Amino acid sequence: GEPLEVLGLTLPPVTLYYYLFLALVVGSVLVCVRLERSRIGRAWMAIREDEIAAKAMGLNTRNLKLLAFGMGATFGGVAGSMFAAFQGFVSPESFSLQESVMIVAMVVLGGIGHIPGVIVGALLLAALPEVLRYVASPLQELTGGRLDAAILRQLLVALAMIGIMLLRPRGLWPAPEHGKAAAQPLKS
Repeated sequence: GEPLEVLGLTLPPVTLYYYLFLALVVGSVLVCVRLERSRIGRAWMAIREDEIAAKAMGLNTRNLKLLAFGMGATFGGVAGSMFAAFQGFVSPESFSLQESVMIVAMVVLGGIGHIPGVIVGALLLAALPEVLRYVASPLQELTGGRLDAAILRQLLVALAMIGIMLLRPRGLWPAPEHGKAAAQPLKS
């Protein structure tokens, strides 16, 4: 792209892409929040909790699952087209297993089924390489240069996943539990 001049300021194309991506992320989060609170979102939650009970309540689970897959494909298609427009070239080598593991780790670390939790997990794991800039060099000196920064990153993500699964199995910021009776105070 070409730079854009707004009110005497010249914005380079990379900055324009940043604002476009930011607007798309905010829009995606708003759509997800609206979907979660809608009738369809409540039906998806019921299917996730207990599919047999949801079917017994009259929900068409097949169509609702197809709609969920379609929505996921829509988000993936928009993200893929933006990635292709920004990079200018896409090949299978652009994506590795490590990226898939990081996405799953973001969801599990933040909290499955809770949008703010997933955002927190994504921010924490996106900030991990920046933290490693200050941590990796002393560790590399201790090991005589045998510890690579990429290996250290994988190790820290694995340790974070293990720690979260042991200490907080539902994530750092889990979704509120639906359908559970509130704890009643004991009467004496």
